[in-house]
Amino acid sequence: MAKILVVEDNALNIKLFCDLLTAHGHQTEPVTDSRDALDAARAFHPDLVITDIQLPYVTGIELMQQLRADEELKDVPIMAVTAYAAAGDDERFRAAGAQAYVSKPISVMRFAETVDQLLEGGRLVEGSSQSSQ
Repeated sequence: MAKILVVEDNALNIKLFCDLLTAHGHQTEPVTDSRDALDAARAFHPDLVITDIQLPYVTGIELMQQLRADEELKDVPIMAVTAYAAAGDDERFRAAGAQAYVSKPISVMRFAETVDQLLEGGRLVEGSSQSSQ
């Protein structure tokens, strides 16, 4: 069982992500206000962080940069989730600190596979129609 911090401002998406992760045996900590995400991560000590990119207040990109700058959290894998994947986003997300990203609407199977791979120490960056390693 892994501890997974989920940062998502959409109530339906956070419920879907947390329910899916819980069904796969993981412990989740949902955060709906990105301003609270860094403190929540420090308190929860996650094995993985899943964050939306389009967040109010603190964007997913900014959050990933904060996590990478934090001595306790810098090595925690990050999976970005976005509805607006475009050309060049994989490089931008990777530069900010993500090991993977999944486009919305998510494929439940692909979401679970990506989580499992990240928890096993893999590095994957997925585009909306392609993936590269």
